[in-house]
Amino acid sequence: MNIQLKTQGIAATRLLAGKVSLVTGSTSGIGLGIARALAAAGSVVVLNGLGAQPEIAKTRKQIEAEFGVGVGYSAADMTSREAIAEMIATAVASHGRLDILVNNAGIQHVAPLEQFPVEKWDAILSINLSSAFHTTRLALPAMRQNRFGRIINIASAHGLVASPFKAAYVAAKHGVVGLTRVTALETAEDGITCNAICPGYVYTPLVEAQIDGQAKAHGISREQVIHDVLLAQQPNKRFATVEELGALTVFLASDAAASITGVALPVDGGWTAH
Repeated sequence: MNIQLKTQGIAATRLLAGKVSLVTGSTSGIGLGIARALAAAGSVVVLNGLGAQPEIAKTRKQIEAEFGVGVGYSAADMTSREAIAEMIATAVASHGRLDILVNNAGIQHVAPLEQFPVEKWDAILSINLSSAFHTTRLALPAMRQNRFGRIINIASAHGLVASPFKAAYVAAKHGVVGLTRVTALETAEDGITCNAICPGYVYTPLVEAQIDGQAKAHGISREQVIHDVLLAQQPNKRFATVEELGALTVFLASDAAASITGVALPVDGGWTAH
């Protein structure tokens, strides 16, 4: 689905003109879709994440050309407190403000509890949970100064329910939901909101590769993998899209959502309604 088509309506309203947004883990997939939606709504955007520098530079130029906003980039390692601190400080110094923080960076590993590699546990907790704590605590002073802030944490349906073999991911995403609620309570009188978006399966290039891999491994069709394996828990039997998540993020960042805070919003096709 073409992101440009989905964001044209947002772009026409420029809901976030004059705002500055930082999206972690935004050089591909969900994070990039959210960054594009924020840019389409008029916000300056700071990208963060992994990737080849020429490809990242190309992405920045494309967003700037399409939406007429500035696009920065930080290569900050989300496992490093020092790198995160430098990223936030640079964003604030460069733009004089930081209005919207989207904590999206995340990794995954699947294994039974007794076989779960300890180093994978540590890495997942660090990137998926601790990085959101560090970005939030460091962004709050600038938001409090302007009496405006929108912190949007990309959690997961696994922040609300569990699945086997995903101990670290489920623990981290439950932690993100808890951090969201605490942040909302501590900032409720300061013009700042904090909410979590909890997607089920979202269609990205990584999921596309997973479909093909499982189809070959199990000798079944793509359709069976999608319907019976990946989307087994999603009653609507369709992937969410990065465009849907981008549009929801823009809404939560807008003035219209000023009274929505401390909420974990499922975007899971009914998964957590069971």
